[in-house]
Amino acid sequence: MGDVSLEEMAALGELVCYPSSTAAEARERVRDADVVCLNKVIVDQAFLDAAPKLKLVCEAGTGINNIDVKLCEQRGVAVRNVAAYSTDSVAQTAWMHILNLLGRAFHYQEFVRSGAYSRNPVHVDYAHPFTEVAGKTLGIVGMGAIGQKVAAVGKAFGMEIIYYSTSGTGHCKEYPSVSLEELLSRSDVISIHAPYNERTAGLIGYEQLSRMKPTAVLVNTGRGGIVVEADLARALDEGLIAGAALDVYVKEPLPAESPLMQLRHPERLLLSPHIAWYSLEARARLAHEMAENIKKGW
Repeated sequence: MGDVSLEEMAALGELVCYPSSTAAEARERVRDADVVCLNKVIVDQAFLDAAPKLKLVCEAGTGINNIDVKLCEQRGVAVRNVAAYSTDSVAQTAWMHILNLLGRAFHYQEFVRSGAYSRNPVHVDYAHPFTEVAGKTLGIVGMGAIGQKVAAVGKAFGMEIIYYSTSGTGHCKEYPSVSLEELLSRSDVISIHAPYNERTAGLIGYEQLSRMKPTAVLVNTGRGGIVVEADLARALDEGLIAGAALDVYVKEPLPAESPLMQLRHPERLLLSPHIAWYSLEARARLAHEMAENIKKGW
């Protein structure tokens, strides 16, 4: 949670905080807890067996795939998450990556700072022009609250918006819902905003990347595992797509031996450390909503 205030939660009882916990440490630390607030920590039978007083699990986030919800229900332990607290934060991060990929911000920064611009014979880096987003097609995988926010920004830029519904419902009527195959082949920018589940695990692999335009870029601020990392690394090195940006990974922190860290063309990939949810404002909303979840009880 960083430096965000937890005063609202502290006012509700005895609040004990730990900056991080291994699985073993978590089981030890919840022995006397009535309520636990956590993120990423696995809540399974061993965890619940170690917490005989537990009444409520508050996920410090939206996704609850780390929690065995059915087992919690059997044990009489309520589970509460916080939806929509990070919509603006994640949408902004997605657009940061889209604009950096198409606008070559990192290249231009290095071009100037390295002294290459000072040595350039003309006033512009003519060898690396950037791409306008206006008139391009933005394909969104998962048109929930975040996907719709990203779409609204794309529309303001003058982009055509299409989306693929991973649930198959296609509930958003403002933009056309298309098949995954059509989205892959038509989109100039693909932005992923879907949950990780049995329908989305490994959704974007080498075959799917091969169907994209060679000029297209892929951004994932949704969940790690939706994109097959080894396949993405291969596709980038082979030039199947122009670039990609990731904020989420199968294993976090990203291992140094990951294929994503071994690219022959690292300039085609932008990486951020699962930061999309972490704006000052999003964390303040998260802390407030967790306090509200505790107040509502179980």
